[in-house]
Amino acid sequence: MSAAYFITGTDTDVGKTTIAAGLLHAARLCGKSTAAGKPVASGCQLTAQGLRNADALALLAECSVPLSYAEVNPVAFEPAIAPHLAAREAGVGLTVQSLLKPMQQILARGADFTLIEGAGGWRVPLADQANLSDLAMALKLPVILVVGVRLGCISHALLTAEAIARDGLPLAGWVANIIDPKTSRLEENLATLAERLPAPCLGRVPKLKHAGAGAVAEYLELDLLD
Repeated sequence: MSAAYFITGTDTDVGKTTIAAGLLHAARLCGKSTAAGKPVASGCQLTAQGLRNADALALLAECSVPLSYAEVNPVAFEPAIAPHLAAREAGVGLTVQSLLKPMQQILARGADFTLIEGAGGWRVPLADQANLSDLAMALKLPVILVVGVRLGCISHALLTAEAIARDGLPLAGWVANIIDPKTSRLEENLATLAERLPAPCLGRVPKLKHAGAGAVAEYLELDLLD
């Protein structure tokens, strides 16, 4: 049976892609077919093949279903700025509809485990008054939340979970990505998150020297999504 999730984070640079690649790798280790999408990415590098985003490439590397780069990341911008600003500068209409069809096509491939990764946090602006969270709503996907564990993350995590619930989507699980291992009262903070977030913790990922997908997968429990 195929399962698909939208993966978001408490903020920018909390390790969404690191965790997403780890989840995809864990699924592959379980013998599942995998697919992923990164509907919009800024901060791309210009290559001979066109614009390429490191996060989208990391996701593509963990896809067992044959997908092209353009299928995984249909909208790419070079400046490392908010996607709606990059789109405005490029004269591109960054609408929910423009992102919806490419992501539906990935879901239609019917992989056992599919992840659609957002950009930044939950409320990332698109064109007009739309947000990237509207894409998750249009896709009707349950959400996996990556919590970047550092001072202040409890409020960010709870507010994000509240926004996801208010948008009518289920929070399927969350991952504690310990980006600041020197966080004061780390265990107490993790316990508070576990008490307050209305979904299972899929894993606690320490700060790894080499955070490759295989290394991250060792700390994740996909079974808790069932």
